[in-house]
Amino acid sequence: MESKYEQVLGSKMHYIEAGHGAPILLLHGVPASSYVWRNVIPHLTSLGRCIAPDLIGFGKSDKPDIAYSINDHIRYIEAFIDALNLKHLTLVMHGWGSVIGFDYAMRHEDNCRGLVFYEAFLKSMEDEEAALPFCEQMARMQDEALVDKIMNTSYFVDHTIPESLIRKLTDTEMKSYQAPFNHRGAGKPILQYLSELPNGGDESISESLIARYTQKLQQSTLPKLMLYSLPGYITTMENVMWAKAHLPKLEIADIGEELHFAQESRPEMMGEMISVWLQGVDQYGA
Repeated sequence: MESKYEQVLGSKMHYIEAGHGAPILLLHGVPASSYVWRNVIPHLTSLGRCIAPDLIGFGKSDKPDIAYSINDHIRYIEAFIDALNLKHLTLVMHGWGSVIGFDYAMRHEDNCRGLVFYEAFLKSMEDEEAALPFCEQMARMQDEALVDKIMNTSYFVDHTIPESLIRKLTDTEMKSYQAPFNHRGAGKPILQYLSELPNGGDESISESLIARYTQKLQQSTLPKLMLYSLPGYITTMENVMWAKAHLPKLEIADIGEELHFAQESRPEMMGEMISVWLQGVDQYGA
């Protein structure tokens, strides 16, 4: 896959690209990068132009002196979409990337072909808690004693990624996730993410964003594919059942046993499920 850079709001954003045709934009979560999609994209290249950016401050993208708030990420991704002139795109979203993607889609439905989401922030935690392992892990990481480690080392990656996966990553794979955070100050985007995580009952910016797009998703006629794994990490079976009951034009697919990173343990299954769904999207008239 070709590695490219695009100038966005005064900074370079890195992305990988493969395939041709209608754009398929793959958005990663925290603390990942476009690297997480490397084994999924080959299953989709015959169906479109696959583009996986590194969020600003992550992967090989620049690290400008900004807050790295969720609104910053939304602003940079929207500018990235405009810079690449992506039209009628399919969004494939994971983790924190789903907050960015859902917000964009619900403000730009006319520029979207469909939505694919896995381990997503689908609705407010005021309505329902996330899975217990995720809540426990994030609570541990918000310990003030860890601020320096998270800010200046790969500590967050070292602990959260192995705890979020059933299979053990190779040393090469772990080093690829660790590399962007192996210098002082690189963890600033992670600390901001931790401070903005929705926690229910709190009128945070992220809670407000999620509540707004959740409402719109329930009226949206865009075709949707919800992927889930068991036991899951953010997504519970209650989330799956809620989506089935409330989201129009939704297909749901179980991609097997995993916590949070099926891209690592089941990329073939994930890629094939998205591929089959994409081939049927046109029947909805999207």
